Amino acid sequence: MNIELKEITIRELTAGYVNNQEDGVWGYGGKLDIRPPYQREFVYEDHQRDAVIHTVSKGFPLNVMYWAVKDDGNFEIIDGQQRTVSICQFVNKEFSVVYGDIPQPRKFNSLQDDEQEEILNYTLMVYFCEGQPSEKLKWFETINIAGEKLFDQELRNAVYSGSWVTDAKRYFSKSGCPAYGLGSDYMTGSAIRQEYLETAINWISKGNINDYMLTHQNDPSANALWLYFQQVISWVKAVFPTYRREMKGIQWGELYNQFKDHDWDSAKLETEIARLMQDDDVTKKKGIYAYVLTGKEKYLNIRAFTQSQKRQLYEQQQGICPVCKEHFDLAQMEADHITPWHEGGKTELKNGQMLCKEDNRRKGGR
Repeated sequence: MNIELKEITIRELTAGYVNNQEDGVWGYGGKLDIRPPYQREFVYEDHQRDAVIHTVSKGFPLNVMYWAVKDDGNFEIIDGQQRTVSICQFVNKEFSVVYGDIPQPRKFNSLQDDEQEEILNYTLMVYFCEGQPSEKLKWFETINIAGEKLFDQELRNAVYSGSWVTDAKRYFSKSGCPAYGLGSDYMTGSAIRQEYLETAINWISKGNINDYMLTHQNDPSANALWLYFQQVISWVKAVFPTYRREMKGIQWGELYNQFKDHDWDSAKLETEIARLMQDDDVTKKKGIYAYVLTGKEKYLNIRAFTQSQKRQLYEQQQGICPVCKEHFDLAQMEADHITPWHEGGKTELKNGQMLCKEDNRRKGGR
């Protein structure tokens, strides 16, 4: 890996700046790819973007940036995209900041000539990194320890960059992307931070995200992933047509993979869901959807007896386990529902008892 430090002025950086869907984001006279396939969308908030310009206006140094030298002699940003876009957008008159002694925010074209020259002549320190793709990507992972850190999926996009990632981002990684329009009611996270993409790959790969991306890295399109995602959301809407806010953020792909071939009675499921939503002993309402498909109570987090209730039950029993008739300290006993929750038993004193740990385990195993 050959690394060489260069000085690049803002005048040179912003020459030929373009930012659009068709041509991508370019600068440095059309030689610098500011947003390679593995890079994130622009995520700086206004105050962070403004801080970049304030730093430049005071002549303070910005953190060093890293560009990869491509085989054709052009460049792509490894680190520094957010700062670069902030600078280019300001010089391109896309936002205003308070500059100098004038309190009103001004765009670049409203600055005095000497103020504009001050910005354009500002020098950025850039490392030019030249080497094999694997070396450049490894370097990218290494320098990500500082600044606006990448999420896990953003790093994977770097490691497995190629035609597949580029196409997948079209569906899953833009503001207002198709995946957001179709599934935002059922998804959590941010599309532009690659969380929609990460979730979809996790579902289709059954947790083997890296293997899936490696296998499909050079596929010409991500149509299979997009079709799969549509099938998951369509299945959810068909099986659970009544929407509730608790449906947002459930691992729907995992349930789809397991139960998509079952013939579900949506009306019967809805009756059971409505009943469970009103059950005070069900403390994890989001888990109801997995429970009605699997029958596993672990998804519901059934309300447990409180420490006060346990002490009251213990004193009533005088520390005697009603099964083995032996005496135990409180710490050696566990609270138990006399009538199990799934048989209609409630978490209340009249339905509670203290069993020794051995008898409680034995009862739970039946």
